[in-house]
Amino acid sequence: MYSFEVDKPDSVDAAVSALQVEDAQALGGGQTLIPTLKQRLASPSRLVSLTGIAEMKGVSSADGVVTIGGGTPHATVAAEAASAYPALAALAGNIGDPAVRNRGTIGGSLANNDPAACYPSAALASGATIVTNAREIAADDYFQGMFTTALDEGEVITSVRFPVPDAANYQKFEQPASRFALVGVFVARFADGVRVAVTGASEDGVFRWSEAEAALSDNFAPEAIDGLSLSGDGMISDLHGSGDYRAHITKVMTQRAVRAAG
Repeated sequence: MYSFEVDKPDSVDAAVSALQVEDAQALGGGQTLIPTLKQRLASPSRLVSLTGIAEMKGVSSADGVVTIGGGTPHATVAAEAASAYPALAALAGNIGDPAVRNRGTIGGSLANNDPAACYPSAALASGATIVTNAREIAADDYFQGMFTTALDEGEVITSVRFPVPDAANYQKFEQPASRFALVGVFVARFADGVRVAVTGASEDGVFRWSEAEAALSDNFAPEAIDGLSLSGDGMISDLHGSGDYRAHITKVMTQRAVRAAG
């Protein structure tokens, strides 16, 4: 590690102000940033910790929408969203290990937008709204490629609003060492159609599988996508699996999610 300053603001406004300082970096749960600092892949001179901001924590539900503070740890989401949005809670409860779930935050995960992270698929499939200190961003507009989002410099995710679908399920084919998704598929059925979001598979990060959405909107059953296939082109290919393999697993995970969602 190396020397740096740490700010611990107690409000969103104070955090935004602190982030205006040159070379300042927001720090959520630190599950990605701290290892990055240790490897000297980043070296900000000032970290602005978001963990002490009470208004950015907690889970609430009203009028068919679950709202989660950006600073809420995964373990809290798993416990407090279970009755209102079981599929989202189950996803949160299977992220990493207990240490990661008790430190990592939903806002940090969405801000980082790791191509194999779980939350992006839930946000995209749910048609969530990412709320920042400055604006509201629809999930369809928020994710812009691997590790890339619509967030501006110094913008902070204060909360995320998830419309609750009629049925939903997340299936993750995980890499056993990291427990990141080799492929993860979140399926959500709403009154006006089905949304299918895939994480872990594409070189462009999380994406919606529109052909599966159309087929499942007509018939919400695993066999509805029997005749569909995804190309391995543009899929991640590494020592864990080729692009064609990930394309195949995406279909399998989608069918499992539909079956489990019922």
